[in-house]
Parts: sequence; structure tokens; C-alpha cells
Amino acid sequence: MTNQGILIYAEVTREGDLASVVLELANSAQNLAAKLGGQEVSALVVTNAGDIEHVKSDLKSNGFDKVYIVQDERLAIYSTEFYSKIVIDLINEIKPEIVLIGATTQGRDLAPRISSSLNTGLTADCTSLDINEKGMLAATRPTFGGNLMATILCKNFPQMASVRPKVLKKSTFPIEKDTQFIEIKPEIDNVEKKVELVEFIKNIPSTGKRIDESEIIVAGGKGLKSADGLKLLEELANVLGGAVGASRAAVDAGWADHSIQVGQTGKTVMPKLYIACAISGAIQHTVGMNSSEKIIAINKDPKAPIFQIADIGIVGDVYEIVPELIEMLK
Repeated sequence: MTNQGILIYAEVTREGDLASVVLELANSAQNLAAKLGGQEVSALVVTNAGDIEHVKSDLKSNGFDKVYIVQDERLAIYSTEFYSKIVIDLINEIKPEIVLIGATTQGRDLAPRISSSLNTGLTADCTSLDINEKGMLAATRPTFGGNLMATILCKNFPQMASVRPKVLKKSTFPIEKDTQFIEIKPEIDNVEKKVELVEFIKNIPSTGKRIDESEIIVAGGKGLKSADGLKLLEELANVLGGAVGASRAAVDAGWADHSIQVGQTGKTVMPKLYIACAISGAIQHTVGMNSSEKIIAINKDPKAPIFQIADIGIVGDVYEIVPELIEMLK
């Protein structure tokens, strides 16, 4: 059997919702499928035995031809061993040409396990996907410390890629298809589960909003000089109803937690407004935020690279400008 079609791992969150990256992958997959002559786009849902009608509704309106559903009480909590076995079994059965997975915490654990078991390649943390002139998946990702963008091909099938959340856009309109939902019984009775989750503690930022969910982000860099600068940005974020982000330099300096890091080694964000304070604008940072709808940059250096991508640039001292902004907004 020749490998055909695109399979997307449709991750379900701890709250029982479809991970947003799935719909971003779905939209991109429509373009890839069209370039491959109209191949099928399928999804695999792995979850516990509960109500998933809202998940099925989201998938039905985003262009999926088939949705494979695996439900079992043992799948309530993510397990590398259980989940990878289920995905690998389906891939071996339907033989897709391309497998796409969101580069979430779960996806980054699952994807390499699958590719290694199937003896195929994996292009991880991609920022764009295309089909080249030979009909191969051309997956692009930052490399050499973010200084270059490399387009990588996979020699074996299935061709696999994991894609960062927020770098691809969801469809702006419903893509309705006569989606076929197929129930599958998991064959995991003989699988040894090597890790048991003892406790889950959700990391809630001091502003109460996660940077990957907020429509407004106020981010600080090494030009802040100290952790006090981030406290000032937190005040601005609170006034705006947004979240606080940080560059890698600010995180490495110990001023901020890695959970709010934006950039190549942090999170990719796509807010409506991104305010970059004392951030120079190295590509390692901008690759994680340059898709923001509007970017405001505040920096003392008029030649800072951040101004090249900013919609509005303010040359000046953050410690003078931000307090004035806070007072005006109040």
C-alpha cells in the first residue's frame, strides 16, 4: 500500500478541549492536501471515556475527512507508552504520507517516540509547512541558534513534523465536510506504563494570564537591568488586562520564569498587541512574536533591530515612558 493522506494528532487538553494548535494544523493541512492532488486529511483523538461532542464539532467544521477516536478510562492522564502505542498502531494501519503533531509539551514528548519507533525522520518545532516540487513535505524551522531558517525533507514515510503553536493561522471560515467518525479500541493491555502522575500543579502567572492565551503581552528584556523592571511591566500589563513576557536574556538573568519566555527556546505568541520593552530584537526573540497583530517597541537605542518589525517605535528610557503610560491608562 502506498502512503497517502495527512494524519494530524488531535490533542485534547487536560480540560477536555481541543488544543488550539490542532485547528492551526488543520488549516495548513488543507493547503498541503490540495498540493498533493486532494488527499484526505484525518485526525486522531485519544482521550478518556467522556463527552467529546464539542471536540467532534470542532473537527467536523475544520475540514477533516475522517476522525479516528480512541476512548478509554486509562487514557484520562497522558502516558507516553499508552498514547504512542495507539498512534503507531493507527499509522501502521492507514499508512499516511504525512503526520503532523503540535509542538506542545505533550507533542514534544510524543512525536520523537513515534518517529523513532517507525524509523522515520522528524522535523521538530517547525514554523511553516509546504510541499516542494517533488511532492515532498518541506518543513521549515529555525536553526544555528535562530540565525538561519532551514527547510528540511524527510526521506522515509510517514514524513513527520511537529509545529509550534501560534505560528500557523486557523481558518477564518468553517470548512464543512461529511466527516466520518471511526471508533477504535486501544490495544494497550500488555503495555507497561513506566511513569505515574502523582500530582499536577498548574502554573498561574502573577497577572493571572498565560502569555500563549493573552491578547495583550508586555515583554521585557535585558535592558531592564533588574527584576524591578519586570514588576513595572507587570503593573502595565494589569492595567491593560494583559500578560507579562520576557526575553531569554531576562530569564537567564533570573528575573523571570521560563514559563513566560518568548522566542525560539520559549513560547511562540500571536497577540493583538505586543509591547517590547528594552528588548533589542535579536532573531531568537522575534521568531516567537513577529506574527503579533501590532507591535510597540520601547528602547533607548534608536538602531535596535526591534524597530524594524515594530508598528510603533518609541526611543527612550523604559523607566520614564512606562510609568507615564500607566498613569495615562489609569
